[in-house]
Amino acid sequence: MPNGSRVVSVGHYQPEKVLTNAELCEMVETTDEWITSRVGIKERRIAEKDEKVADLAFKAGQQALANSGLSASDIDMVLVGTTSAMDRTPNTACQVAARLGIETGSPAMDVNTACSGFGYAVGMADQFLKGGTAKRALVIGAEKLTQFTDWSDRSTCVLFGDGAGAVIMEATDETEQVTGPVVWGSVPAMADVIRITEDIPFIKQEGQSVYRWTVTSLPPLIRQTINDAGLEPASIKAFVLHQANLRIIEGISKRLGFDDAIIADDIIYSGNTSTASIPLALSKLVQEGKVQSGDPIVLFGFGGGLTYAGQVIYCP
Repeated sequence: MPNGSRVVSVGHYQPEKVLTNAELCEMVETTDEWITSRVGIKERRIAEKDEKVADLAFKAGQQALANSGLSASDIDMVLVGTTSAMDRTPNTACQVAARLGIETGSPAMDVNTACSGFGYAVGMADQFLKGGTAKRALVIGAEKLTQFTDWSDRSTCVLFGDGAGAVIMEATDETEQVTGPVVWGSVPAMADVIRITEDIPFIKQEGQSVYRWTVTSLPPLIRQTINDAGLEPASIKAFVLHQANLRIIEGISKRLGFDDAIIADDIIYSGNTSTASIPLALSKLVQEGKVQSGDPIVLFGFGGGLTYAGQVIYCP
């Protein structure tokens, strides 16, 4: 069996339409200062009405494939993390596989653990690759949260955006610079703090409850993620936390001592894109040259359920 897996390529896609804070101020009673002081967001991308989650996922996967130098025939597994796909069947992963021309017989499935979905999917792909189930996996996080946004609710409509990010992972016999063990779990007692339910089809959340949980519970979990990968916090070159709130990102980074690491802050320009936020921010760091090949990067997501998942990867 292979010794592990590694990320070999990244990609992302965002819709063209930009919604700024100034434009939001014309839609709902709010201000740029109110938004930026609380969550750090300046703008977010909004998908067109006819753009589906599968469209966003396909374009991110297409870019990751193009950046890898591989062909669709080299991919034998597709995992898509999403919580906003309207199609119940075929699932988003099967739609992406079909559009990319991935060969018949390749497993394709969606993973729904809200904002931690990408971390769950990477953890699953790592296990499948090490177990010999697949040789290369396309892992995508894609969301169209604006279709579940109540644009009259100023506490939530300022937060969310649309987009997708992707990575390609492959099995490897190497023992160094492999994907670290996933640290994941759930807090079922907090299942209702973030929700989109059948009777209330808009995103609702208990923001203060989520904030208190993240600032107290996440730091030890992220330290465990680093330790399980055999590393020390000082060796981490970049930190990509779920892009939910800039204050949370900066506060946790400071508590972990990531003074010299690159801290992903794509929330400023993309808003909260749920499952897509980590691969989207990661892809931008790589493509902008802010991280170098072989750099250890911590990924960690948290979200509805309440769920969390993270791992250390190495920059492709």
